[in-house]
Order: sequence, then structure tokens, then C-alpha cells
Amino acid sequence: MKEARFWRTEDGRAVCGLCPHSCRIASGKRGICGVRENRDGRLFSLIYGKASSIHVDPIEKKPFFHFKPGEKVLSLGSVGCTFRCQHCQNYTISQAAVGEFGLEDLSPEEVLTTCRRFGCTGISWTYNEPTIWHEFSYETSKLAKSNGLHTDYVTNGYIQEAPLRELAECIDAMNIDIKAFREDFYKKVCKASLNPVLEATMLAHELGIHVELTYLIIPGKNDTEAEIRDFSRWVVQNLDPKVPVHFTRFHPDYLMDDVPTTPMKTLDMAYAIGKAEGMKHPYTGNVPGDERENTYCPKCGALMIRRMGFNVIEMRTKDGKCPTCGEQLNILM
Repeated sequence: MKEARFWRTEDGRAVCGLCPHSCRIASGKRGICGVRENRDGRLFSLIYGKASSIHVDPIEKKPFFHFKPGEKVLSLGSVGCTFRCQHCQNYTISQAAVGEFGLEDLSPEEVLTTCRRFGCTGISWTYNEPTIWHEFSYETSKLAKSNGLHTDYVTNGYIQEAPLRELAECIDAMNIDIKAFREDFYKKVCKASLNPVLEATMLAHELGIHVELTYLIIPGKNDTEAEIRDFSRWVVQNLDPKVPVHFTRFHPDYLMDDVPTTPMKTLDMAYAIGKAEGMKHPYTGNVPGDERENTYCPKCGALMIRRMGFNVIEMRTKDGKCPTCGEQLNILM
């Protein structure tokens, strides 16, 4: 347990300043995330250094296709979340309370030692929402950066400005889930709001964090041509046409086990819309072997990175540029 960062006292309650929920937490109570508790007027993190999941992964699994391609990362997760997504694939940890799940104690130094032991070049904060692990992820990431490791967040993007600016000191990349591009989806399915996610995404990009986006396409929920076109236009106009976007196939899970898998024709439609609206690097996801999981030069069309599932089979770029025509590919090697 460690005292939390980003909170203030107001009317006898601890007001959390980490995510846009801005929970007003009475003494003895916890915020929506379930891991930040008011103890006698002070806000504490209950999960500092407590991991539910520790794995070595290819970075493509996050997914990152334009950040350190082909490298291995140490993936770390804890418990809790700022969202209540009905389709969460990691609900056993994201919806778990402290004490309901066996957690392993880690220090920042032990994380780095584990990275070296398994030949990982970086740390990925993932599985559940890393924002709520801020105290531990921030301190560990600072130490990692000073020791030559790279760091990334796989996140829902629900974070306030001050903690995001702090993270920019030590987080190199973020894959941000844009769950849908309609406010009613966020309210009904996630119990959150869309606009703060969009604002945080733009700020992360502005701060120089490498940003990739994932849009999980759920049949009948967020899969209309109009919604995907609005999302695609927003990316191109408010971020950069070269921001990689992963249009990902949905598989039934958790409270949406009655919703069918995304048809390939819907993925085809989303990919085509992304390209038509000006995206340079749209991808399909959860479709191993699909050629649209490869990276191509948007200028000359040459194959840059060939993938099979999460494995890099062939890589032609060594400096983030196309060796054929010289186009800058927005790839950080």
C-alpha cells in the first residue's frame, strides 16, 4: 500500500484526480477502480507493486506494429479498472477486487531484473487498466528508462491531464482503445464517457508519445459505416494520417457471449473506409494470416514488415523508412 498521487480533500472526502471519474471517496471507501481507498482522509493505492499477471510477449501482441517491431516485452498487469466493459476479455482481473485474486509482490528493481533475465527490451503495462497502477508504473518506468529499457501502456485512455503529462516523462508508447465513436456506447457498455478519451489521445500525441489505436468492431454495437467513417476522419484530422489503427475482430466474451464474431465483410469495410479517409497505416486484427496485418509503404506499396499472427517473419526497414522510396513510415525501431 502506498499513498496515491493526484488527489485532494474536499468536504471531508478524498477527490481522486487520476481518471475523469473524479471519484469523491468517503473514509473507508474505494473509488470506481476498486484499488484506491480513503483511509482516515488520505488516499492510498492498494496495488502498489502487486501483479496479477507477468508474461513475456512479442510487442505485436499489444498490439504495437510501429513501435519496436519484433522485440520482446515483459507484460505486467494488476487488478481493477476504470471501465465496466460488458465485452472485456480480461474481466477475471479487471473486475476483481483486491483480495479476490492472488497477487505477486514486485519492486521496481525486481521488474528490471526480470526483464534482463528473459531478454526483454522493454516493459508493457497491460492486461487490466494501467492508469490505476500509476504510482508503481510511473516509478518503475522512470527506473526502466534510466536503464535503457523502453516502456508502453495498453490503455483505455481514461486519464486526466496532469497524470498523463507526468507519464510522458517515462512512457514511450500507448496503444489506446477507442471502444466506439458514440457517447451512448461508452455510457451503456463501458460506464464511462468518450470525450475524455479523445482529449487524452490528442494530448498523448501532442506530448510526443508514440500512439497506436485499437478499434474493436462489435457486431450491432459500433460497426456502422457512418460511425467508422466518423472515427477515421477524427484520427486523420486530429492526430496524424500515419497513426497506426488496428480494426480488430470481436470474439464473444464475458457479458457479450451472445454477440457473434465480427464478419470479415465488416473488417473489409472498416479497412476500406480508413484508407479512403486518408489513413496511411490501417490494419486488421485477430485475423492471423490476413495480409492486412503486414506493413506496407503508403507511398510506393512495397512490403516493409511481414507478420504471421504476433510474429515478425520479414522486416525490410531498418531505420523506420522505406528502403525503396525513402518514405518515413512512423516506425520507431
